[in-house]
Amino acid sequence: MTSSGRRALVTGGSGGVGAAICQRLAQSGHHVYVHAHRAREQAQAQVQQLRADGLSAETLCFDVTDAAGTQAAIEVMLAAGPIQILVNNAGIHDDAVFPGMSALQWQRVIDVSLQGFFHVTQPLLLPMLRTRWGRILNVSSVAALIGNRGQVNYAAAKGALISATRALALEVATRGVTVNAIAPGIITTSMTEATFDDAAIARLVPMRRAGTGSEVASLIDFLAADGAGYITGQVVSINGGMY
Repeated sequence: MTSSGRRALVTGGSGGVGAAICQRLAQSGHHVYVHAHRAREQAQAQVQQLRADGLSAETLCFDVTDAAGTQAAIEVMLAAGPIQILVNNAGIHDDAVFPGMSALQWQRVIDVSLQGFFHVTQPLLLPMLRTRWGRILNVSSVAALIGNRGQVNYAAAKGALISATRALALEVATRGVTVNAIAPGIITTSMTEATFDDAAIARLVPMRRAGTGSEVASLIDFLAADGAGYITGQVVSINGGMY
């Protein structure tokens, strides 16, 4: 870790975009906690690869929807020092048109994205504030800004995350902590490959291609750096020109 390296937690860091974020932050010299819930073996393999590359990382496993379990895991992590970079990336899809959406589908998506944000961020905040330096980065979605058919639950959860971002940014603005949201569009993952074919991407995205996890990670790495210290309360879209 470099002299400027800090301790970072990336929720949902075990695959897809989360893995790219973890790799980029580790390459910037930070000690990265790669969070996973069910994909524990995947997270461990990722950490082993990062360490083999001479980078600093470890796994942290808990369910962000479980308040008590999250608190216990965070207490163990905080025993080694405060987290100064937090990327709330954990989120799930459970798509259905609204008339056919079940209460469970609604609740599951809200619980991971929104309740998970509270369960993770709230206990980490005071230790972060005491250091007078912090970056909280909440991964929202283009669906929160322009909507998407079949994703009323997802758009609601990610939209609420944007509102929480703006309010929290005001609360901590004088303490050296910034809070921003990132709103990705169509990003290449195993999930989007099954949802958007090339024709759909060409129709929806002015750049006529999907984004990559590394492009999202580069944006987050910038917002997590010292040079982004005057950027807070913002929603930064990364979507190839969608609006």
